[in-house]
Amino acid sequence: MMLLKVKQINKEWNGHLLFENISFEVKENERLALFGRNGAGKTTLLKGLTGRLKFDGGEVQRLLPLEEWGWLDQQAQHDSALTLQEFVQAGSDELFGLKQAMEELTIQMQGGDNSELQLGRYSELFERYVQLDGYSWEIKVERCLTRLSFERALWGQTFQQLSGGQKTKAQLAALMVREPKLVLLDEPTNHLDAEALDALEQWVMSYGGTIVYVSHDRTFIDRTATSVLELGQHACRRYPGGYADYKKQKELELKTQEALQKKQEQEREKLVESIRMYAEWFQQAHKAAGQNDFLRSKSKKNVSRLHAKESALERLGSNKVQVSRGETQLRMQLDSDEFSAATLLRMDAVGFAYEGQNPLFRQLSLSVNKGDRLAVLGSNGAGKSTLLKLATGKLKPDTGEVILNPQAKIGYFEQELEQLDHKMTILESLLQLPDMTQTYARTILGCFLFSKDDVFKCIGDLSMGEKCRVAFLKLYFSKANLLVLDEPTNYLDIETREQVEEALLQYHGAVLLVTHDRYLIRQAANRLLILSGDQAPRCFPGTYEEYLSKDRSRIMSPEEQTIQNEKEILMLRLSQLMGSAQPEGQEEQETLLRELRGIRLQIANLSNEA
Repeated sequence: MMLLKVKQINKEWNGHLLFENISFEVKENERLALFGRNGAGKTTLLKGLTGRLKFDGGEVQRLLPLEEWGWLDQQAQHDSALTLQEFVQAGSDELFGLKQAMEELTIQMQGGDNSELQLGRYSELFERYVQLDGYSWEIKVERCLTRLSFERALWGQTFQQLSGGQKTKAQLAALMVREPKLVLLDEPTNHLDAEALDALEQWVMSYGGTIVYVSHDRTFIDRTATSVLELGQHACRRYPGGYADYKKQKELELKTQEALQKKQEQEREKLVESIRMYAEWFQQAHKAAGQNDFLRSKSKKNVSRLHAKESALERLGSNKVQVSRGETQLRMQLDSDEFSAATLLRMDAVGFAYEGQNPLFRQLSLSVNKGDRLAVLGSNGAGKSTLLKLATGKLKPDTGEVILNPQAKIGYFEQELEQLDHKMTILESLLQLPDMTQTYARTILGCFLFSKDDVFKCIGDLSMGEKCRVAFLKLYFSKANLLVLDEPTNYLDIETREQVEEALLQYHGAVLLVTHDRYLIRQAANRLLILSGDQAPRCFPGTYEEYLSKDRSRIMSPEEQTIQNEKEILMLRLSQLMGSAQPEGQEEQETLLRELRGIRLQIANLSNEA
């Protein structure tokens, strides 16, 4: 069954074309992921589909009444004085209205107003409430709140007191309880911890209705989408499957286009050569014919062939294959100063608590070494951002100590982006650097997707995605050998995230990372630190994939962690030697082989110790 038909819609924003000629359909039980770069108009499109915003042209056929739709916005539009529990219940209009009316009548009757009219009214409400299975609905609300990791202590807080992530979860809970037939979700995964994200994924996969959503979480798209709808400026295109399937199909498209373009270019070269040859033949034949009518007639055959080849070249030009390489991408390389010591940062028996709250850490010990890509995992509130602030000296521990090697130079990416000077323009922030010229600054800004008049934008007026790119500019020039990154990709589109991942993989320093982006953890992390409120912090000496597949219950001893750190340094050195150029001289080759054998022997001995 078709639920929605979109035909040739277009939209401009402040004189800038967002999109045009957009047509697609949404069928029952689909999980459609709306994909596109930041600024492509995905949020605008969702709002237009619900009628909250008008398109400039085209047609939207809603084959399902809006009463049976539900949607979640990227930024919560509610400033409700309802409690969390009431907010979730309020998503089901009739049941919530009945419940409130019954409670008001109960208060009135307890106050002495027990007239037959009041009793009759209450009886009618109660009968309707039971008919709609209201008490099962109340249980469903409580189960949903529990499933999304809301502690009971939060249920009585007002919606406006909740954090951004909690507001997102509250809106999701209201939708989960109401179960509309068509659901639109704008960035539902933002700020969700692993537990809530898993609950959302399970709900989307098992949902009986239809879901259209925008998300930059590639793992979420892979696990839930039945199709990806790529939104471009001049058209949109549907691809079956999740993000990995979409990417394979795009790569195949590119290779096919390149092959056709190459074939077309070869054909064009042949036609150009034929045209040149026939033109020369005609000129020579025409000159030789003089006034001889027979020879002049014969020479005209070359003219006919010349015109045919010229027509073929014109047709080829009008049907020229254009290789679609996408829009300009972020180009970023992160350099670091040289670092000779093994350990950059160490935490010894660190304890910390915010005033009036339970301790987040007790006796936390941790080291960050050369070659480390340490990702910190844990639920919201477990202390991940606090750990990074302790590492950078933004916070001081209550007990224990944080020791930074004198050679270590930290580059800190703060989740809230508060380190940016919002009063300066992007160009001004760069020109403050020593020996920076305007020409070089504008070249670098172009690499970070700030071109032309964009460089004169005030940082405070930028979108969150643009502010993230400015923050990475700071890291680019910091020459830090220890990057401390708190949710660095939160507001970036997928293409830009992949460029950041590539830069981190090429980076020679150490990385201490907090992120909910599971693709980024898979790509960039070689060690994990797991924070949990009910257990001591645990180190896991391996990748995210290994963590998901192994028994994670055992905590590493300090001795085991030291051995593991030494192994990782040796394995990094082994990888560097294996990837280096082959020495030309025999003596240098023998020296390299001896070093390789020695490193392998050390790794084997450490494995036996472990």
